[in-house]
Amino acid sequence: MNQRIGIYITQKITGESYKAYVPAKLPPEPPIDLTKLYPYLEKATLALAELNSIHKSIPNTSLFIYMYVRKEALLSSQIEGTQSSFSDLMLFEHHQKPEVSLKDVEEVSNYVKAITYGLDRLKEDFPLSLRLLREVHAVLLSGSRGSRKLPGEFRRSQNWIGGTRPGNALFVPPPVDHLNQCLSDFEIFLHDNAVPVLIKAGLAHVQFETIHPFLDGNGRLGRLLITLLLCNSGMLDEPILYLSLYFKQNRPIYYDLLQEVRLQGTWETWLEFFLEGIFRSAKQAIQTAHLINNLFDYDQAKIATLGRARFFCEQTLEYLKRLPQITVPLLVSELGMTAPTARSVLNHMIKLGILEEITGKKRDKIYLYRNYLNILEEGAKPFTMQNNSYN
Repeated sequence: MNQRIGIYITQKITGESYKAYVPAKLPPEPPIDLTKLYPYLEKATLALAELNSIHKSIPNTSLFIYMYVRKEALLSSQIEGTQSSFSDLMLFEHHQKPEVSLKDVEEVSNYVKAITYGLDRLKEDFPLSLRLLREVHAVLLSGSRGSRKLPGEFRRSQNWIGGTRPGNALFVPPPVDHLNQCLSDFEIFLHDNAVPVLIKAGLAHVQFETIHPFLDGNGRLGRLLITLLLCNSGMLDEPILYLSLYFKQNRPIYYDLLQEVRLQGTWETWLEFFLEGIFRSAKQAIQTAHLINNLFDYDQAKIATLGRARFFCEQTLEYLKRLPQITVPLLVSELGMTAPTARSVLNHMIKLGILEEITGKKRDKIYLYRNYLNILEEGAKPFTMQNNSYN
């Protein structure tokens, strides 16, 4: 018998039988074969160390953290099917109207708040625990869409993944009467320091998704848990790794490997995929940091050639770093410019090739910092509805 595989428990609901899965405890038995995983583990560890050191040496560190958190939030939410883009999120957070459903954008914004809340609690020396996960979940599901899904509370009824009911579902997590034991064992594992941090993060993510302890938000919280573990361990000082891009780009494989672990106990196969994702995501984040920094330097140099308009253009560029889409009224209200000054500044920045006007209107013009937005939105365009087959 494979001790890595959990057990199925037959349950009944409205006269129909179904099988719910209760996973084996972590760490797996027999133990993970680290010999096979060492090349992946070493690559991922070195890439994370490089990312962690480079973010300290670049200007605008707080801005990079600000943007990386939002990119991870956006990508993780897109895996669950939201249609929000980076531009939509920026507009929403600056009290402007996004182009898609407000509920979609609010869901992404809640993820930003949730990860910020969780990391702040860890910095206060609050332990990574079930209580913290409940608190983070409450933030994640705050607002209209998640308010009826027991935010901050473990589920009190059976849930399932895929299908219309447990009887035809792709996967049915543990029954409610097994939930407390599964979660207790999971919390003990979170404090098992004998397991390398990256291995622990990979194991914990799958186990959390398998237990599926909440009525909603399990996917997003399970991915957020990876960031909490890496920051809590000191492998990352700040949440500057957007692993959800790798999961999004390899979505069918991601879901298939989760299921294979449950059915066959193939933890090493999953961990190879996971560690490769850490490596690629860290390298991509390093490249993105360089691209953004080079763009800002390039555009700052252009502005430096101006005369009296230089000061207001520099102010505008700083504002564009947080909101790459602006209007004349926005500059008037946010930066205290007069409308004629704002129009003059925007015209200067168009001539310099920094901004472009995207409406073609005589009034209510919108100006876009497209080169910056293109970097931010790399890989972060929403799924089309046809591609959104996993929920």
